[in-house]
Amino acid sequence: MTTTELTPPRKGGGRRGRMGAGRQLHAGPVTYVVLTVFALVSLAPLVWTAIAASRTNHRLAETPPPLWFGGNLFKNLEAAWEQAGLGTAMLNSVIVAGTITVSTVLFSTLAGFAFAKLRFRFSGLLLLLTIGTMMIPPQLAVVPLYLWMSDLGWSNQLHTVILPSLVTAFGTFFMRQYLVQALPTELIEAARVDGASSLRIVWHVVFPAARPAMAVLGLLTFVFAWNDFLWPIIALNQQNPTVQVALNSLGTGYVPDQAVIMAGALLGTLPLLVAFLLFGKQIVGGIMQGAIKG
Repeated sequence: MTTTELTPPRKGGGRRGRMGAGRQLHAGPVTYVVLTVFALVSLAPLVWTAIAASRTNHRLAETPPPLWFGGNLFKNLEAAWEQAGLGTAMLNSVIVAGTITVSTVLFSTLAGFAFAKLRFRFSGLLLLLTIGTMMIPPQLAVVPLYLWMSDLGWSNQLHTVILPSLVTAFGTFFMRQYLVQALPTELIEAARVDGASSLRIVWHVVFPAARPAMAVLGLLTFVFAWNDFLWPIIALNQQNPTVQVALNSLGTGYVPDQAVIMAGALLGTLPLLVAFLLFGKQIVGGIMQGAIKG
C-alpha cells in the first residue's frame, strides 16, 4: 500500500470542488432594497410626467400638486399632437436619429479597428487629435457650421442635422478601446494567411467581435440624436422640425399649458422606451456575451 493511499482526503474538499463555478449567487435583502430605491428614483420623473399629462393646467398650479393620475391624459395627448405637429416631427426624428446611429456605428467601428489593429504613419498623432476634439465645446462650432450650411443652401433641411453627426470622436475612441482587447491580432493574421481581403476581414472577423460594443454605441447614439436640441433648433424651423424642435412650440403663449407640455414630453419619450423594450434584451445579451468571451 502506497503513501498516497494512506493519506485521508480533506474534509469538504470534494464539496468545494463541486460547488465551484456552477454555484449561483443569491442576493440578500439589502440588495433588493437598494435596487428598489434606485428603480423608484429612476422612474419618478417619468411617472410624474404621466401624472401631469393627465391633469389640467389649473390643477397643476394648486398646492399640493397631484400625486395620482387624472382623466385628461388622452385629451392632452391629442392637443399636444395637433399643436406641435408631432406626426411630421416623429418621422423626421426617426430618419435623423436612425441615419446618424447607423453611420456612427459603422464609421466608428471602421475607424476604431484601424486605430486598434492597423499600422500606419502618424496613427498616434491622429488618435490624439481625434480625442482632442472631444474637449472642444459644441457651442463653439455652431456659428461656423451654420454659415457653412447656409452657403451650401441647406437651411431647414434634414441633412443639415445629419451630416455633422455621421461619425463622432467618442464613438471612434470607444470602439478603439474595445477592439484592442476583444479582437486578437492573431485572428486577423490568420485570416490574411487564408487569403481573406480587408473587406472580408472586416465583415467576418471585426464586426462579429465588435457586436456587443456596436450595440451599446448604437443605443447611446440613438438616444443622443433623438434628444438633441441645440443644433436642430438652429438649423430647422417649425415647418420641418424634429421632435425636440416641435415640442419647443408648446411652451409659447402668455400662459403656457403645462399639462399639454407634459403630454408632448411624454409622447417624445415613448419612442425611446419602445426602442429599449424591443432591443434592450439583445443589447444586454451582447454585452454579457462579450464579457464571457473576454
